Amino acid sequence: MRTLYYIGLDIHKKVIAYCIKTIDGRLVGAGKIAATRNSLNEWLKGLPGQWVGAMEATIFTGWIYDYLSPHAVEITVAHPEMLKAITAAKKKNDNDDAEKIADLLRVNLLPECYMLPEEIRELRRVLRYRNYVVRTSVKMQNKMSGLLMEVGAKYSKKRLKGKKYFSNLLETVDEIPESVKGLLKMSRAGFEMFQAAQKHLVKALRSNDLIKDRVERLMTIRGIGEITALTWVLEVGAPYRLGSIRQAISYCGLCSAQRESAGKEQRDPISKKRNKHLQTTLIEAAKIAPYWNP
Repeated sequence: MRTLYYIGLDIHKKVIAYCIKTIDGRLVGAGKIAATRNSLNEWLKGLPGQWVGAMEATIFTGWIYDYLSPHAVEITVAHPEMLKAITAAKKKNDNDDAEKIADLLRVNLLPECYMLPEEIRELRRVLRYRNYVVRTSVKMQNKMSGLLMEVGAKYSKKRLKGKKYFSNLLETVDEIPESVKGLLKMSRAGFEMFQAAQKHLVKALRSNDLIKDRVERLMTIRGIGEITALTWVLEVGAPYRLGSIRQAISYCGLCSAQRESAGKEQRDPISKKRNKHLQTTLIEAAKIAPYWNP
């Protein structure tokens, strides 16, 4: 019978600490390697046999998870907040963290979090970048408004993003100095560039065969637009992931945290333990809904 080894990985930007144990807790190996693909290749060659691994979810986890998955029996990603609650201690270093992850893995107490398929994560990255581009374009629009207010120029905020109105404004309003006109033109160019970029990104996502059908079905629901549909598909992943309405509400952060002790229950403001991208999109959709469904 082959021995199965349990490996805990503590991942950082430049280094990865690892700890290898058997099912009975015997330490087989521990150390640190550079967080590069070449170093991981060399490390994989020296492993004693078949293994299962675990790592904490961080910004660096995705590519390491994808790179190591073909070489492992199974790799689990741990929920960082739950992991901290379990492993809280005075002494904390990378080697100890890797050992704790290995121990939790071998006794089946690791708080696992869901890992989306690589293809969905790639599309989700594009959508989140699109949201960043939109926020930047709004900053450019607000900057134009700020410049006009500084010089006391009269303008319509609602019409300011219109190309024709903006051109007429620069030609007809005498209160705008030449230096401010140059800044306004630069801000306008940035605004138009970001708007064009976000439209291109959304079009690419909508036409992707992997999610196209599901997005179109969601958009048949009244009040669901393309951004809300794309956000739901790419942030949630597989439809069966959230098994009930209660789980979906909790995951989206649309409920408050519950604190109950000695028969007394207290509700905090809306929860911050959530998927913030989904929460933001759904709250913004709720704000706009009355305009379309009075």
